[in-house]
Amino acid sequence: MVYGRRIIRGMASPPPFTTGQAQRQSRTRTAAVVFAGFCAFTTLFAPQPLLPMLARAFQVSPAAISLVMTVSTLAVACSAPLAGLVADRLGRKRVIVPAAFLLAVPTLLAATSSGYGQMLFWRFWQGVFTPGIFAVTIAYINEEWESGAGAATAAYVTGTVIGGFSGRFLSALVASTLSWRWSFVTLGTLNLVGALAIRAWLPPGRRFARSRRAGSGARAIWSHLRDPRLLATYAVGFCVMFTLLGTFTYVNFYLSTPPFSLSTTALGSLFVVYLVGAVVTPSAGRWIDRRGHRFALVTAFCGGATGVGLTLFHSLPLIVFGLALCCTGVFIANSAGSSYVGSAARDGRAAAVGLYVTFYYLGGSAGSAVPGHFWSTGGWPACVALIVAVQLLTISLALGFWRPVPKLAGPAPLTAAIEEG
Repeated sequence: MVYGRRIIRGMASPPPFTTGQAQRQSRTRTAAVVFAGFCAFTTLFAPQPLLPMLARAFQVSPAAISLVMTVSTLAVACSAPLAGLVADRLGRKRVIVPAAFLLAVPTLLAATSSGYGQMLFWRFWQGVFTPGIFAVTIAYINEEWESGAGAATAAYVTGTVIGGFSGRFLSALVASTLSWRWSFVTLGTLNLVGALAIRAWLPPGRRFARSRRAGSGARAIWSHLRDPRLLATYAVGFCVMFTLLGTFTYVNFYLSTPPFSLSTTALGSLFVVYLVGAVVTPSAGRWIDRRGHRFALVTAFCGGATGVGLTLFHSLPLIVFGLALCCTGVFIANSAGSSYVGSAARDGRAAAVGLYVTFYYLGGSAGSAVPGHFWSTGGWPACVALIVAVQLLTISLALGFWRPVPKLAGPAPLTAAIEEG
């Protein structure tokens, strides 16, 4: 018989679910993808508010300690395509669950770091295991939800936002009261709890079709890299994450020194502005549909550049407002970029989105590292100048290369649901 997209022989049809059973399974399955989003991003960006503390602990410069962020995002960029290939052969749950458990291991071991090099080593492995959760969960949702995939994706994105905020806030709170080592112990324990929940509540894939076409992915990737519109979109993704990581990595050093002298807990609390962006961003989809991808990105990044500029004023409320503008602009810009990939790619859409994810996190790696040289020479104003210049470059790319694309018949493209740095 035909079951989903797989042909199963010699098996009787499974008994139908009662209404109550179907509702319970739907709730637990949705809870599992929320935990997947939470686990994927609890640890990835958690050290951001700890960077001034870690720089003092390891006796390194701000530019050097920023590599704690760079190595993880670089590992994500490199391992994301591999995670997709493995999941295409083994199945979705068989990758998501082991990745969730494995992610807890380097998180816990980071607490034992006796030197700067060991910390970078464990942070690299955190980045390696992260795409096995977030990239594969999106594929799972698109395959397994017959209806309500949009709601499931929204629930997953909510998990990523809560995870991203909780990781930063908890790491700062625990480090302030105990030590930075206990921050990693706390986050690693949360990862283990989340992995257990995913293992218990995520049903095995029923619609998974194992990929057997060797070389098709490589051909699709090569085709996408020769498309000027897609290349420009990948550059947009690079710049989007560059601006966010550059802003929210180095603003911690800016605000930890006079005249602000914020504590580690206060630095962690700054990331509440992400929740503002998370509330505003869902309406961006309707805005993009009405006004177009290019208009949405240009408007969002004009607001984002204004927000970054506001951080130059020595007024903490104005700085917080500016950071909220910045991250909201990035959220909307990323929604426009990932949506445009799905529209512009005629074939191999999953590969096109995978490339977007890779360039997105490569931009994050650069955004964590490159502004460090500007910080060393000109402090926060030099970093702001660099970030605004990158935002203006992004606007130019969208204006120059993005053109309206006709809507194609068929299922909606796989979207890049990515937590925003």
